[in-house]
Amino acid sequence: MIAGPRDLAESAGRSSDDGGGPDWMTTDAAISVVPANEASWEDLQAVFGTRGEAAICQCQRYKLQPRESFRAVPVAVRADRLRRQTNCGHPEADTTSGLVAYLEGEPVGWCAVEPRPAYAGLLRVYRVPWVGRGEDKGDDGVWAVTCVFTRAGYRRRGVSSALARAAVPFARERGARALEAYPMVTQPGQEIAWGELHVGSRSIFAAAGFAEVGRPTPRRAVMRIDF
Repeated sequence: MIAGPRDLAESAGRSSDDGGGPDWMTTDAAISVVPANEASWEDLQAVFGTRGEAAICQCQRYKLQPRESFRAVPVAVRADRLRRQTNCGHPEADTTSGLVAYLEGEPVGWCAVEPRPAYAGLLRVYRVPWVGRGEDKGDDGVWAVTCVFTRAGYRRRGVSSALARAAVPFARERGARALEAYPMVTQPGQEIAWGELHVGSRSIFAAAGFAEVGRPTPRRAVMRIDF
């Protein structure tokens, strides 16, 4: 099962009949979060920009299939895959693969959140989610946040925290039994490249109600919330 659009206003602490319109979720007065299929493709690409790791990756790092590599899959192909995965611009679609955040109407953030088995590369290549755990990699009742990205020029304004909070009801209302994340462990004053922080920081998930269930490396945590 992959994510699809559904009204979660009440889960976000906002009633759908409060006069605020049909927005899927509002996380605070300035930042709103919607399923990616309710955002336009142009808005999502504005978040990623035209340079840097997000523009290059197109959130396909954990989506590559066996024997595929970034070198063998051009950026245009990655972008086309993401467009099909998100169903951007199709609010009627049954599926999507993440969330888009807006700050006062401007697209500013992206969060990838799906059933964990949807990330073929995560299951096959990356060790962080699995070290010291007896998890069933094929369990689609466990969802995962694999990317939390804030648009350049809008960082340190609460966007990533809003996305981490919004991911919880998004997954829960779509049948998830649990939601995981694999963030960086940051220290006060420590500078970490934004590329490394694509998985988010431990603090934003802790604030969203996740508990740490593993520390596979000194710099990475496994965070989880069970429903």
